[in-house]
Amino acid sequence: METSPWLWIGFNAFVVVLLALDLGVFHRRPHQVSVREALITSSGYVALALAFNAGVYWFMGAQKGLEFTTGYLIEWSLSLDNIFVIAMIFGHFAVPPAYQHRVLFWGILGALVMRATLIFAGTALIQQFHWTIYLFGAFLLFTGFKMLMAADAEPDLANNRLLNFVRRHVRMTDTYEGAHFFVRRNGVLLATPMLLVLVMVEATDLMFALDSVPAIFAVTSDPFIVYTSNVFAILGLRSLYFALAGIIHRFAYLKYGLSLVLVFIGTKMVLIDVWKVPTALALGVTATLIAGSVVLSLIKTRSDNQAAASRAPQPDRIAVQEGSAD
Repeated sequence: METSPWLWIGFNAFVVVLLALDLGVFHRRPHQVSVREALITSSGYVALALAFNAGVYWFMGAQKGLEFTTGYLIEWSLSLDNIFVIAMIFGHFAVPPAYQHRVLFWGILGALVMRATLIFAGTALIQQFHWTIYLFGAFLLFTGFKMLMAADAEPDLANNRLLNFVRRHVRMTDTYEGAHFFVRRNGVLLATPMLLVLVMVEATDLMFALDSVPAIFAVTSDPFIVYTSNVFAILGLRSLYFALAGIIHRFAYLKYGLSLVLVFIGTKMVLIDVWKVPTALALGVTATLIAGSVVLSLIKTRSDNQAAASRAPQPDRIAVQEGSAD
């Protein structure tokens, strides 16, 4: 069943209103986003996604509703890996906390455009050439195994080719100029380091989009479900970053869980004409892999912290012993 154009228009208008409120009202002045504010905002976006999901169940049927739930969970979980890289980028460039939200806002805006382009291109390819779904599946299998083998590796930002290209071809200031991406000095337009950060955030999301967009086609080929689940996952990414940035180091096994999700989804796509994995089963496997990796990560980091604390010197006890010796 083809989705009404008015539904597309209404959904995109709703997204525009959300973005306008975000930038024009809630973050009109640059400020450091607190964990409490981030958790409230993130919970709000999750609540909106669940409310929209309920509407899909009600108006489009249980199967479409389940497809949205699964697609949203896949996109949301894969966006967690994006948070690791964003945290590294902000740390590498020493982005002041008050300006991080502005970078993420424009980064997410670009991400929405890129995701929409990839989704409609992918939908057209699969509808015209069914065999392309095998290519998507093989790509996800390759990406999943590659991520699994390099789960502990960190990107080399200092020698990044894209950054070096921008530095060679764009005149830049040496320091940040508030939240500006460009400033004018003596009639010359100069970029600021904020532009470099934005370029890296956009490039990072493009790489993650190449993984996550094909992944959802393993669940549904309905472009409206694919698009809306992607949008809701991306909209909550900024607040999720601020909520988790301080404890992201505790998710030691999350990348392993995400890589296994990609391998599972890639296998599902490759076998789609042999055995179509039920959507409910795909949802259960994805949720189990993500939840399991998070729980194991928290257990590991907690035990590591306890072991480190037990090995640390006990100054008070040492002082008492020295005093008694005197």
